[in-house]
Amino acid sequence: MTALASSPGARDSGSSASTAAPTDLEIARAATLRPIEEIAERAGIPADALELYGRYKAKIDVARLPDADHRGHVVLVSAISPTPAGEGKSTLTVGLADALSRAGKRTMIAIREPSLGPILGMKGGATGGGRSQVLPMEDINLHFTGDFHAITAANNALCALIDNHVFQGNALQIDPRRVTFKRVMDMNDRSLRDIVIGLGGPTQGVPREAGFDITVASEVMAVFCLASSVEDLKERLGRITFGYTYDRRPLTVADLGAAGVMAMLLKDAIKPNLVQTIAGTPALVHGGPFANIAHGCNSALATTTARRLADIVVTEAGFGADLGAEKFMDIKARYADVAPSAVVLVATVRALKMHGGVPKDGLAAPDAAAVERGFANLARHLENIRKFGLEPVVAVNRFGTDTPEELDAVVRLCGSAGARVAVADVWGRGGGGDGGDDLAREVLAALEEPGTYRPLYPLEMSVEEKIATVVREVYRGAGVEFSEQARRTLAQIHENGWDRLPVCMAKTQYSFSDNPALLGAPEGFTVHVRELWPRTGAGFIVAVTGTLMTMPGLPKVPAAMRMDLDDDGQVVGLF
Repeated sequence: MTALASSPGARDSGSSASTAAPTDLEIARAATLRPIEEIAERAGIPADALELYGRYKAKIDVARLPDADHRGHVVLVSAISPTPAGEGKSTLTVGLADALSRAGKRTMIAIREPSLGPILGMKGGATGGGRSQVLPMEDINLHFTGDFHAITAANNALCALIDNHVFQGNALQIDPRRVTFKRVMDMNDRSLRDIVIGLGGPTQGVPREAGFDITVASEVMAVFCLASSVEDLKERLGRITFGYTYDRRPLTVADLGAAGVMAMLLKDAIKPNLVQTIAGTPALVHGGPFANIAHGCNSALATTTARRLADIVVTEAGFGADLGAEKFMDIKARYADVAPSAVVLVATVRALKMHGGVPKDGLAAPDAAAVERGFANLARHLENIRKFGLEPVVAVNRFGTDTPEELDAVVRLCGSAGARVAVADVWGRGGGGDGGDDLAREVLAALEEPGTYRPLYPLEMSVEEKIATVVREVYRGAGVEFSEQARRTLAQIHENGWDRLPVCMAKTQYSFSDNPALLGAPEGFTVHVRELWPRTGAGFIVAVTGTLMTMPGLPKVPAAMRMDLDDDGQVVGLF
């Protein structure tokens, strides 16, 4: 049931790093990339299904793939509640896939595209790290194949058409006060959260309050990532509710007649992107909703395409298992038929110590007792995954500061909880090396005994009951408090027949509660639902809790301030 790897060197940010250790960017640049045609051939993708974007990136025309009934296993990678100490979930996802390939299994990765907002804010890049990266990392982190720009354009085209319709006579009787659809941009810009448009006189449009969300929080992004085909994409776009008439009837994109042009703007973006890992494992990187304000999974098309081509698909859900994994199970798996055969929960000694009460500046000091205290957070996530009918595997992402006593404590506690566990150093030694071999063996053993997936709640439940079920069963809260505004929306949801949609909780990623300061495994708290947003195109109801924002702001010193382009045209400071 357990495996303990030998000690690597030190690293930082989800890796082991002494001051002499190379950076992620240096490791990526030292790697030898294979032509993307070679990666496609390895994945079984015919040449006529490949649309090249340079030498190392391509899009896949899914319609040109050979017909196949093959459906590979899905391995979902999630994590404990994230902390500023870092967990390295993307690094583990890449390293695990490389290790499974090394074990002789036909493996592909299906993960999200990074958003420029957090890259320039405080997170940095999002393509893994160390020797477990997806390449070309600079391209993927900076614009990639333009998918997010296309999604932004489709979203904002709808906004322009709505305001133009109102200006040109308003045949649909759109109430400007009740337009709920916002413009978006793929950037953190708090100053755009609330704006007024149409100022300047009668020729400049109809004045109204409006605002911006970040692109990854948009319903167009959610639709994009849940669509199963171009036809399904158009249907979902048409079902988006963008506002209400003066007599409060809902209005959809189909009513406006805008689904066609939006789909046209997404015609290339909807095709999954093919790249590779340092070790040469094929990777589909496509779509990117956040898990704290959206459903947090890569596109359904990428995952189902990978299942057609590989025996094992390693995919990832954003943030902790209370957010991304729950939404994968209750939203994506319902719509896309991609129920996982195994679930991996990523944890680190550092993060467990933070959940055990150790401040970030004290994490380097050995403290096995704090690890034991913080294990309550991991134990909660283990229990939650089992509620979906699946047995999780714990992946301990090793840092150089971890002591044998601390690692032994995690392994022992996982064993006591009946969970498979392996310690991995895929940052330092790579999944294509031997850094993920123990983890790969545990995952393969789990695949030999797959559980039976079941969603947390039936769709027949009321929206209130669905939210209460997630709060009670996943968060361990005592109850839910709805604002007056949320209660009015509940009545509207019932009146319009949207009750059978699943719920998408918009909540802080740092805690099981809606209070980011409550670390560990709190219980007995009340979750406060501030707003409810019917996403009728995506097919879920967003429940906004606490003070969560759908347009983030930049920190005092943004990561962008250390980024540059040198005289040779090389990116500096991305990692």
